Amino acid sequence: MPSTVKLRTEKQLSASAVKLRLLKRLRCTLKYEKVAWGSGAKLVAGVDEVGRGSLFGPVVAAAVVLDPCYRIRGLRDSKLLLADRREVLAERIRKHAVVWAVAAVDAARIDQINIYHASRLAMHEAVSLLSPAADYLLIDAMRLQCEVPQRPIIHGDALSASIAAASILAKVHRDRMISEWDPVFPAYGLRSNKGYSTPKHLAALREHGPSPLHRQSFAPVWNAPVPQAVLEFMLQDSGVAAEQTA
Repeated sequence: MPSTVKLRTEKQLSASAVKLRLLKRLRCTLKYEKVAWGSGAKLVAGVDEVGRGSLFGPVVAAAVVLDPCYRIRGLRDSKLLLADRREVLAERIRKHAVVWAVAAVDAARIDQINIYHASRLAMHEAVSLLSPAADYLLIDAMRLQCEVPQRPIIHGDALSASIAAASILAKVHRDRMISEWDPVFPAYGLRSNKGYSTPKHLAALREHGPSPLHRQSFAPVWNAPVPQAVLEFMLQDSGVAAEQTA
């Protein structure tokens, strides 16, 4: 009987809630890094992206090479951390990592090549920015088209300390980017939802339509019943240009 009740309860959970419960059970360690180091790799980079499911703004990726001699405690999937804790860990990662880099692919490019390829592009660019360059990659559930030896890991941001560090840097960087747009587009509640599909965000899309920084290829955006909003400063610039021409 108890097992039946448990099964029914789990069925009632959303897919995201079930996934979050699974991620909380996983242990984030240096297991995969140690295997890479043991094979002769010196600069093992964890690579991850954030913002894939957002309706607004860029997808952001980070690549991080942790120092084998310095342990940063508390690294785990950025989704499992409170915002304040992410900020603290991000500062420690930037200070103590051997090297790190962040790259972003904007909404227009996402619409051109789709979010999967945009995520891969952001990851590839983050890796290419590392100096010194990584000689081995641990990537969250994806393989990149490059000559560097690599290992994709399912739920890598919950299992690998390096990938977790990358997810934290990418998340903190992207959250700051999106929050900076909140005063420009106050109707969408970007500071709180970071561009993701919340009831308030969807209601704002229905009422106001999408902004130029929304991902026009995403269904909740192109299904909006009113035309795309235009930035006020763009209208002002156009007016100034017209006056100068006259």
